[in-house]
Amino acid sequence: MPIPAPQLDPQARALIDLIIERKVPPVHTLSVEEGRRMYLERRFFTQPHPPAVAAVSELRTDGGIPLRLYRPLADGKAVLVYFHGGGWTIGDLDTHDVLCRQLCAAGGAAVISVDYRLAPEHRFPAAFDDCLAATRWVRREAAALGLDPARLAVGGDSAGGNLAAAVCLGLREAGEPQPALQLLIYPATDQRAGSPSHASRGQGYLLTADSIAYYRGHYLPDPASWADWRASPLLAASHASLAPALVLTAGYDPLVDEGRQYADALSAAGTPAQYLCFERQIHGFITMTKVIAEARTAVAVCAAALREALGTPS
Repeated sequence: MPIPAPQLDPQARALIDLIIERKVPPVHTLSVEEGRRMYLERRFFTQPHPPAVAAVSELRTDGGIPLRLYRPLADGKAVLVYFHGGGWTIGDLDTHDVLCRQLCAAGGAAVISVDYRLAPEHRFPAAFDDCLAATRWVRREAAALGLDPARLAVGGDSAGGNLAAAVCLGLREAGEPQPALQLLIYPATDQRAGSPSHASRGQGYLLTADSIAYYRGHYLPDPASWADWRASPLLAASHASLAPALVLTAGYDPLVDEGRQYADALSAAGTPAQYLCFERQIHGFITMTKVIAEARTAVAVCAAALREALGTPS
């Protein structure tokens, strides 16, 4: 007999039911300004009180990209450059403040969160350009910041995972050193959105096909750009000689297939890659540690990967 598909996590189900009960409008029905405001406001329901870190400071690259630096209580030389999710359209340093603090505290590494330009004001490849420039700036200024450029990782969730993967490809294409790790949390890797999970998980699980089209329409309105590896890392000609990866996905996510496909492409090309799917979870769950217990497990897994790759203390 075939093994039945995993059931949706009860806490994720309860969250979806509450959203329906309270008639929270889907993001694709909102203006960009309303979507950004709602994303920022709803974090108080799903995110816990910000955990303590040693220090937090605001920085800017020499090109003017805003950054937020979190320093851990111990060590502090290793660094994760983090790109937030939000479909390249919503999200900012504040929507992902708690997650960055959690990764800093549990991973034992400094975290630098990047406030890259958003669409539709700044369309593709603006977000990619900012993330690549920010990564280069952190590496170049590491000594001045008290960081070790040899112990640098990149990471992100959703659109941020897309950007982290693309940054590694961009560094390779420029002949520059790879990070010690690419932490890819339910990344978007193929803008064509044609994998089976886009159909099977495209309605009813928070991130919908309509929302994906909304985000893509703002950032990548020209279908001719979808095949560009800066937009679709899965479509790069080669996935060899890239940073070791941890790819984490959610089973009830339209992006789950392309996340797995990206991990498989890395492995097929000889790039070390680990893959873990939280089969009962929804897209976006890792920032919901106040209401979804498995999100705390996912953060712990990411922190462990950072400690191993960057040599930070437990």
